[in-house]
Amino acid sequence: MHGKTALVTGSTAGIGRETARGLARLGAHVLLVGRDPERARTAAAELEAAGPGRVTALTADLSTLDGLRRLAGQVAERHDRLDALVNNAGGMNARRHLTGDGVEATFAVNVLAPYALTCLLLPMLRAADGARVVNLTGGMPGGPIDPDNLQAEKTFLGWTFAHYNHAKTALMAMSHRFAGRLRDDGVTVNVAYPGHAYTPGNRATPMRAFPYAYRPVAPLIRLVGPLLLSDLAKASRSSVHLASSPEVEGVTGAYFDAKARRTSWPSGALDERGQEAVWSLCERLTGLTPS
Repeated sequence: MHGKTALVTGSTAGIGRETARGLARLGAHVLLVGRDPERARTAAAELEAAGPGRVTALTADLSTLDGLRRLAGQVAERHDRLDALVNNAGGMNARRHLTGDGVEATFAVNVLAPYALTCLLLPMLRAADGARVVNLTGGMPGGPIDPDNLQAEKTFLGWTFAHYNHAKTALMAMSHRFAGRLRDDGVTVNVAYPGHAYTPGNRATPMRAFPYAYRPVAPLIRLVGPLLLSDLAKASRSSVHLASSPEVEGVTGAYFDAKARRTSWPSGALDERGQEAVWSLCERLTGLTPS
């Protein structure tokens, strides 16, 4: 990755930070993106000190189009191309609420932000030689997509993983469609599954977030999680592999598991009706389309 530039969203902590660390160790100039300026600067300084790559801190609110446009503008002012875009940022919420753009927050961060940022940075990605877009899924994705409930218009189950899983499946559907759209552009789009890791976000998740079937063992998960799932480098290996490895040069429209192995897409992500609903909603809410 020497001489290459990679942008990683949500990279002040957790899997995003380890992805940024892995790419910096390979010599990349990493653009580390976080919401809090101080946390972003601290994380960037720590990763750059470990070298050998450069790490630059950027700040952005990825939940709004204005924030995404500002981020894309900052990148375009400083760089003429982008070799890798890792859309790692995500999240789940206790209750349904809308962003400043009037978009349901879980959908906005997990699906709309990767779509919009890829569109906004597409000229810079096309300017690179074999640029790569890596979108991170999570939770337990793969169930059917409900086109009428993409923004939890019908049901929102609060602190459960149901809506988060639905959003991550929608992200996968969007990514698969995006890969097809860019197939002749020299830009690849793939999805990485990081596996289960004990991230700062997981530590903040209350017991009631666990599915009912798992709640009896939730205290045990809380106990062993820090012991068995604390190695975030393992959780980042799929995203680092897809952003950097010569082995996947030219590979697009693929899904990789937590061990960086290519695997089958879940049926929910490949459903044509679901893909079309997600893609159309992203176009309508952002006013952006890859062209």
